[in-house]
Parts: sequence; C-alpha cells; structure tokens
Amino acid sequence: MTRFKIIPVIDILNSKAVHAIKGERTKYNPLKSNLFQSSNPVEIIQLFKKKYDFNEFYIADLDSIINKTPNYPILKQILDISDMNIILDPGIVNLEDIYLFSRFKIKSLILGLETIKSFKLINQSLQILDRNKIIISIDMYNGQILSSAKDIKTQNPFNLIKRIESLGIKNIILLDLFRVGQKIGGIPQLYLDLLHNFTGNIFVGGGIKNYRDILDYKEQNFSGILIATALYDGTIDIEKLRPFH
Repeated sequence: MTRFKIIPVIDILNSKAVHAIKGERTKYNPLKSNLFQSSNPVEIIQLFKKKYDFNEFYIADLDSIINKTPNYPILKQILDISDMNIILDPGIVNLEDIYLFSRFKIKSLILGLETIKSFKLINQSLQILDRNKIIISIDMYNGQILSSAKDIKTQNPFNLIKRIESLGIKNIILLDLFRVGQKIGGIPQLYLDLLHNFTGNIFVGGGIKNYRDILDYKEQNFSGILIATALYDGTIDIEKLRPFH
C-alpha cells in the first residue's frame, strides 16, 4: 500500500481552471478561491508548489474529454514545472490516445471507464505503459457505472475491479461524478465494500466535506483523496494537509 496522500485536482476547460459540480460540464465556471487570484491552471500549480509545497496534481483536461481537443499549450506549461508529478486524465478513448499520451512526462495516465471504448483497452495499455503508470478511474454517477462501452456499463463495480485486478493493475480511483463539487461527506458503503475486494491502492474523488472526512478515509486504509471544492473554498485549512503531500 502507498502512503496516504492528498492530491489537489485541477479541471481545465477553455484553458482555465474551473469549478466542477456534479459532472454538469457545460455549467462549469472559472475557479475562484481566496488561496489564489487567478484561474490560470499553471499559475495555480506554481503557487501551490512554492507556497504550500505540493508536488503532485491530478489534471483533468476537459477540453480533451469533452471536445477531443487536448489543451497541449497548457499541458506543456504544466509539465515544464520542475519537480512536479502530474496524474493526467485526457479522456482516453482508444489505443491511439494511449500511444499519444504515453510520450508525455507524467507520473500516471488515467484510463476512465466513462471514456474508454472497451474493457480490452485496459489490457492493451499494459503493452505500452508500465502497470504502475496506469490508474483506472471507476467512473460512476450515484453509484452506477458510467460508461458507453457495452462490456463495461453492464458490469457491477465488484466484477469490474476484480477483472481489473486480474490484469495486474495496482491503482484505481473511485470517482462518482454526482458527488463532485457537493461536499456531501461521509464514506459510501459501496466504497468500503470495494476497498475489501481490491488489494491495490484505492483513491477517492468527489464529495469530501471537511477535514474529518479526510481522517476517516485514512483510518479506513484508503490510499488517498483527490480534492478540489473543500480545499479551494477554504472549508479545509490547507496547512493541515502538509503531512499528506
């Protein structure tokens, strides 16, 4: 198991950092926070690195996910930041995408169930990338698998993570888009059940309400939290997160 980590999330749309809520991407507005005075994702990451010592970010390139036009200029600037580990979700669909983004100097590439065209692509990705550089995002909406792939959307989360684990994948994210941006709080029972059915690292994104939530996930032996809203709106004191970088 990896050390418990807090990883800030930056969602990029139209070259700006935006506030994600419930996966309703057409309604996302530029991110605002008392922690920074800019919606430029590069400036935000640089500030977090310099002022708060963060060295890892989760980047969702919504320009790529929604419009199939990767935001190469912004991604290049982010990847040029020294000593910064980037976990990237560019909306992988097919093998061509994996070849493309495997050339990027990122820590990990996200393969999201929402966007990949088939389960087979996960297996194919292992021929291109080291298994430790791959993270499978179990994309859900209200606990239901979110996917357009026939061999994925008909599966329940338990079957899926067992199939994923059988391939040797060591890292997954539980990401329920309904919980994103809402600070619902608590740990869904489904997450606890999945935790006991997967021997690798499980990270969670969406729904974090406060600092107590973070401690609860840590105590339950999850591997880490992806966080945005409760961090950027000041609900959680950023200084309390230093031990979890």
